[in-house]
Amino acid sequence: MNIISLSTQTNSKDEEEGTFIMSNVVYIRMKKRVNVTQYQSLTLEDIAHISSPKENEEKLLQLPIYRITKNDHHIVIIDSFIIIKHLRELYSQLDFELLGVSETIVVVEQKQKPINLFIVLCVWLLLFVGSAMTIMNFHYDVSMQEVHQRIHFLLSGQHEEFPLFIQIPYSLGLGVGMMLFLNRIFRKKINEEPSPLEVEIHLYQNKVEEYLTFYENELNDEHYLL
Repeated sequence: MNIISLSTQTNSKDEEEGTFIMSNVVYIRMKKRVNVTQYQSLTLEDIAHISSPKENEEKLLQLPIYRITKNDHHIVIIDSFIIIKHLRELYSQLDFELLGVSETIVVVEQKQKPINLFIVLCVWLLLFVGSAMTIMNFHYDVSMQEVHQRIHFLLSGQHEEFPLFIQIPYSLGLGVGMMLFLNRIFRKKINEEPSPLEVEIHLYQNKVEEYLTFYENELNDEHYLL
């Protein structure tokens, strides 16, 4: 994507001399979510995007903002109010404007434990049996076998206890339908559209982040480098 820079129109004298007035406005857009390791010092570049005059951009990006310590848990909330207050104290000649979200959720990554294959197998078995029981109970409640028998009678005029030419395609269709519903064939997506499950996970994640930014936002944390 090409970005075209436009300068504001100056007075007639500046236009004749070919000079431009450089803006001192710095635009800050907080990152919504970042992942960090334990005991890491965060700079402005880690938690935000900025747009400013080039002579100030490098200094601003490398400015220390927060230090992850042992007292921090899995989630840390960094509020833009603290950031802008800190920047105005250091760079009073610049004007800072906030765009987008007002908080950054910092997820402190914990040391991952090796995968326990026994637990994975137990969870897989539990989900498999639970899903199978759900499908069977649903078919029993709606008398699906009687429905298939009735359809077979309407099509052929004969009664059949196990109309396989209807039951086998129906069973295969259940699997194909689930793949289309979830928009996945194993790890490969069928198309770029999100599945209903992905949409629900996204909505749930937004609710969790909204909760965290409300209850985990501590403006007077002693670890802010102010």
